[in-house]
Amino acid sequence: MPQRHSKNNNDLAFFTYDEKRKLGYGTQRERLGKDSIKPFDACCLCLKPFIDPMCCQKGHVFCKECILECLLAQKKDIQRKLAAYAAQQKQEKDEEEEKLIMQKARELEAFDQQNHGAVPQSSDRSHGRDKNGFHGANSVKATSYEAEALRTMKAFWLPSATPEAPMKVDAPLTSTICPEGKEKLKLKSLFPIHFSEDSSDTKSSSSLDQTYICPSCKVTLTNTLALSAISSCGHVYCKKCAEKFVVVDKVCLVCNKPCKERNLVNLEKGGTGFAGHGDHLEAKDFKHLGSGSGLGLVRPATKT
Repeated sequence: MPQRHSKNNNDLAFFTYDEKRKLGYGTQRERLGKDSIKPFDACCLCLKPFIDPMCCQKGHVFCKECILECLLAQKKDIQRKLAAYAAQQKQEKDEEEEKLIMQKARELEAFDQQNHGAVPQSSDRSHGRDKNGFHGANSVKATSYEAEALRTMKAFWLPSATPEAPMKVDAPLTSTICPEGKEKLKLKSLFPIHFSEDSSDTKSSSSLDQTYICPSCKVTLTNTLALSAISSCGHVYCKKCAEKFVVVDKVCLVCNKPCKERNLVNLEKGGTGFAGHGDHLEAKDFKHLGSGSGLGLVRPATKT
């Protein structure tokens, strides 16, 4: 049976619908898989299995060394920006004082020439004295023509005629920011967290692939589970056990340390390709066909 003529008709000056579909024309959507999502036991900065994990009040988990280096680098950057801002403020203040001094000097010179000079000076700027000391409008135009032309001419290939924009430094923020949640973060607001390891696991303790369990229901912790940590002691439970036992008893089941409902912090993490926990784990890729070239202009994929 012969094929459809529209699919074999390849001598047209434009792309058919079937050819566009084969080239991937339009918006392509793909569900992100497990390999594209950060595991719950990985640091948000180095993306490796965490060492001495620290958690912020929003539930972002970092390695202790990574978050301390990040906060230290932010503080150094803030000090550098504050020094640059203070230098700019001092420079603007000095320029303003210099302008006031020069204005007073011009006023005194004009007053002295008006009372003691041979030629009376007018307050009109058009009859003022040019930079060479000559009077008259013609001499001013003749001597300042070249400087005026260079000032108005915007020739970027001439270093002397390149326009310069004043670089101003805005007042920097004086507080450190969480690299993951973009909210204000202080060192004292971080607290260490402790995961309960599976003692029945046959793997060696030196292995990087450690298995963590909930200390209450003994369920293996994965990305499909919502996790909660207690900020007072740092022990991590699955969210169901935390709301069912810890909130009701107001005590940690591992260390028996008193805690309250406000001490529970939900850990932020990515889900798998099948359970996103509220995240839209879908990548979009838009491909636009070039005009007459047969090639596609691909826009970077975005996660929504």
